Amino acid sequence: MGYTTDQILALIEEQHIDFLNLQFTDIVGISKNVTIPVRQVKDALDHGVWFDGSSIEGFARVAESDMYLQPDLDTYAVIPWESDGDTVTARFICDVYTPHGEPFPGDPRRALKNVLREAAELGYTFQTGPEIEFFLFKPRPDGALLPVPHDAAGYFDVSTDYATGIRRQMVKALESFGIAVEASHHEVADGQHEIDFEYGDALRMADNTITVRSTLKAVAQRNSLHATFMPKPLTGINGSGMHIHQSLAQKESGANLFYGPDDERGLSELALQYIAGLLEHSPGMTAVLAPLVNSYKRLVPGYEAPIYISWGQTNRSALVRVPRITRGRTQATRVELRCPDPSANPYLAFAVMLKAGLDGIRRGLLPPIAVEEDLYHIDPRSRSLAVLPESLAQALDALRADSIVQQALGPHIFERFVEAKQLEWDDYRLHVSQWELERYLLMY
Repeated sequence: MGYTTDQILALIEEQHIDFLNLQFTDIVGISKNVTIPVRQVKDALDHGVWFDGSSIEGFARVAESDMYLQPDLDTYAVIPWESDGDTVTARFICDVYTPHGEPFPGDPRRALKNVLREAAELGYTFQTGPEIEFFLFKPRPDGALLPVPHDAAGYFDVSTDYATGIRRQMVKALESFGIAVEASHHEVADGQHEIDFEYGDALRMADNTITVRSTLKAVAQRNSLHATFMPKPLTGINGSGMHIHQSLAQKESGANLFYGPDDERGLSELALQYIAGLLEHSPGMTAVLAPLVNSYKRLVPGYEAPIYISWGQTNRSALVRVPRITRGRTQATRVELRCPDPSANPYLAFAVMLKAGLDGIRRGLLPPIAVEEDLYHIDPRSRSLAVLPESLAQALDALRADSIVQQALGPHIFERFVEAKQLEWDDYRLHVSQWELERYLLMY
């Protein structure tokens, strides 16, 4: 959009804004927020807003805590659910800087910008399109939250889908932020839904993903429901994924570089090299793309989530899928990575995927033979297929062994991310669960 400071100040006056939320994310992808009154906005736009980073997950230690937020003018938007009473609130998504005016190396948004710059130097722009799945649960009358689905509908159902009106509210709220929604529908599991938004520039899509998560939670809450992006909240049914469509375009012309007219799947050699990079680094990326202990209860056979490191077009059990495109729409050529889930930090997820793909291009890698059979109904050993990590612990080990993924994160984020996730794994490993008590207490 290319807003100037003067244009933003005029918008703020015209829309009678009272407060501004300055948003950013910590390393694990949780949204953070500082609110300022509108009289402070000129100073914030000119000089940023200081905050203490020592209490933010993975940001800074106490001795190096001071940093400031610099609003990205193009992310300005009025927040609809905070603007229907006596006050009107808008937001900016911000970049984080050190006291010396340098980009903070622990800022996830900066990590993505760094890899995008690397791609730009090679003549590429990176485009993505996440498909975000989530559950709607009903809190108990006393307010306690249990995973009780809001409905008993299934995939694309109508008559039993009680959230049709709620999803429409969500779509309207998202479009007020300038997010173009392509489709919304009920997903496979009870209480599970999906909202897809328009494909585009990776940085803007990462910003949009963060906005989608906060918007869906706010709209659900206004309907006395709880929206969760937990990957596997219920045993025995499908979990929630965040399949990410992606492609490279030529920086100058915008032409899709993944299209190849002579390939049976319509892919260029560059696209095949990119796929090979994704497959090569998929174990090392998994801790970033599926970052919770709970994520690995989704990545199991039988629930439409990939576990084998493979690719194909008709095969939805593959890790990387090549979606079919409408005849003549070659600009839509893309690949889809199916292991990420919606708990991932989108800035870091996009950064490591792009870095992996660029490594495949630089090294001229080519993917193995595509697998078009349903892998859940054949013996994968007959194809010598490797598998993704089966736990957060295994994923962290794979991340520690992958220097390319580490480069995408940068030393600061890599070290703090691994530290936070190792603590999460250790806490889970030491916890005695209800399952263990029910299984062993009487028997032994």
